[in-house]
Amino acid sequence: TKNSAIIIVKGSRLAFDASILDKIDLAPAEEDQKKIPLSELPVGHSAIVTDIFSANETKRRLMDMGITKRTRVLLRKVAPLGDPLEISLRGYELTLRKSEAQMISVVMLDEGEEK
Repeated sequence: TKNSAIIIVKGSRLAFDASILDKIDLAPAEEDQKKIPLSELPVGHSAIVTDIFSANETKRRLMDMGITKRTRVLLRKVAPLGDPLEISLRGYELTLRKSEAQMISVVMLDEGEEK
């Protein structure tokens, strides 16, 4: 609004009033991070969910299981034939079919960001 704003920085929400907003300069972020399907994430790597491209029922089911935007996920295991995949998120393990994982867009975290 004209008098306040909420800014999200690395998953944390910060609220500012007009006195602080006047002192902040904003610039568009460069989109240098490559988005890939969760199914293409290498085993043992972490990523942040950016979007879910699915029909309403499937998207709702995935979101009910905790897969939402800005959620950190770790690909733990992939079955020998590539289906299913086991991921860790929000303190629990979840098994997904490869077809479901292909609908989830993620940005892989750098090595330094994984811990």
